[in-house]
Amino acid sequence: MMMTNTSEAAKVLLDFQPQHDFFVGIDSDGCAFDAMEIKHKECFTPSTIKAWGLQSVSKYARETAEFVNLYSTTRGLNRWIALVRVFDLLRERPEVIARNAAVPKGDKIREFIASGTPLSHKGMEAYTADHPDPELEQALVWSRTVDAAIEDMVHGVPPFLYVRESLQKMQGQVDLMVVSATPVEALMREWSEHGLAQYMTVIAGQEMGTKKQHLQYAAKGKYPDDHILLIGDAPGDRDSAKGVGVLYYPINPGHEDESWQRFHAEALDRFLNGTYAGDYEAGLIAGFEKLLPETPPWKR
Repeated sequence: MMMTNTSEAAKVLLDFQPQHDFFVGIDSDGCAFDAMEIKHKECFTPSTIKAWGLQSVSKYARETAEFVNLYSTTRGLNRWIALVRVFDLLRERPEVIARNAAVPKGDKIREFIASGTPLSHKGMEAYTADHPDPELEQALVWSRTVDAAIEDMVHGVPPFLYVRESLQKMQGQVDLMVVSATPVEALMREWSEHGLAQYMTVIAGQEMGTKKQHLQYAAKGKYPDDHILLIGDAPGDRDSAKGVGVLYYPINPGHEDESWQRFHAEALDRFLNGTYAGDYEAGLIAGFEKLLPETPPWKR
């Protein structure tokens, strides 16, 4: 597969060769680490309110952003796609309309999303250089502010219970890779801080493509499909796995420790002995999907 809209950084995935018979990709934020809440509530959302002038409707902006990024079917969405989703939901809220708040439409950001440019901060920088526009400049300010806040704020956030034990149990049997939309620099910092980077063969972040591309480049065709598993906490992770035709194990939002304990005690063994696919996987995914609604609470 050609790396048409993907950084040369993805070459490490294309060149990856199996060392074991099984492959497990693991998402990072909200899946391996309890970092989703602090990143969105303390970093993304305050930066969004400040950068886009939403102070007059901060209560509603916060509720909307948390619904989009944490508590709905769009949990874990790429930052640019999530941002315009927040704008769209916020702009139509009666409380926001009543206050005459100016919520951006995000049209230039949508053009960037549709351009085929990698949806990373660097991708936005490159796109803005070729398509200068005040909205895109503001988007870059917002993105830099978010990343600086994360670097400043997010430290000492532990992995969920049974993550370390699960990684240790897979040693010698499974090739392990971080599959994340987070920038690689932040992933290296977080996984190294807690001594987990040592278990991973590759740490793949947003610069190497989408999660679906990570799986396609590193694993698809190099292992049987039922020997490839993605562990994630968001519907987008499920869609990435199913889009490539491989297995998915859900980490249920709000029940992360229990999900990892089940993986360690039961699901991993099923994956390795060939009894994971089918009814067992389908039951886990059905339970996961019930936890994340599509309709915001203020519309119900």
